[in-house]
Amino acid sequence: MTDEAWLSALAAELRRRGVGEEPGRAALADAASHLHDSGEDPWSAFGPPERYADAVAESLRVAVGHSSSPGPLRLKATGIRKRYGRREVLRGVDLTVHAGQIAAIVGANGSGKSTLLRICAGLASPDAGRVTIHGSVSYCPQEVSRTAVLRPDEHYMLIGAGAGLSRPAARRTGRAWASRLGWNDPDPALARHLSGGTRQKLNLVMSALTEPDVLLLDEPYQGFDRGTYVSFWDELWRLRDAGTAIVVVTHLLNQLDRVDHVLDLTEAAA
Repeated sequence: MTDEAWLSALAAELRRRGVGEEPGRAALADAASHLHDSGEDPWSAFGPPERYADAVAESLRVAVGHSSSPGPLRLKATGIRKRYGRREVLRGVDLTVHAGQIAAIVGANGSGKSTLLRICAGLASPDAGRVTIHGSVSYCPQEVSRTAVLRPDEHYMLIGAGAGLSRPAARRTGRAWASRLGWNDPDPALARHLSGGTRQKLNLVMSALTEPDVLLLDEPYQGFDRGTYVSFWDELWRLRDAGTAIVVVTHLLNQLDRVDHVLDLTEAAA
């Protein structure tokens, strides 16, 4: 089956499941973009059209069913400005996220998405403006952040120690998180020998291990297959429902049906 035939079948399956025109179009555009960029066969990337349509419909159902009643304020960024040389990438940006909410940061390349997230994480200083965090915060960068000579369990114990977790508890929690992302290797290799997608899973597990009050994610799904991608969003919803405030940088428009707020930096960078 060609890409075009698979996408046509997916469109029909989405309509059959009552997926609306706009989210259906976004899901098709996302799938088409992935196939174009990766060169993968659609059956390998997504599976049968009807099964992927089920996953899309279910994700929309969960998102619509979520109650967006705000909890306590967790993150407030006000008037954030940042300049690199003569170029100002952030111009008076505001962002407010409460407990139990997911905010997406979108925008063109170079619009300052990652810069804003680093400022919120305290890893970069704004030229003007203020960020206030209420509670604990964890940050998952776009690039893989791990120690090459440690095994995953050792990463979990290292991160857990900083939060007061015992070594067995940190290992158990890390493995549980990894399992929910489809990673069940009982004796994984050193981090430097893991595949790119598995290293990104390790990166995500490390950031979410202690279930912080504020979780900052910079396109954390790089290298994920479709099954892991769906599981990733399931885990974000679980954390949201438990009261975590989440900010995720993304460029995939179909994700916007899954969040409570969207901050578009495209105009701010113009």
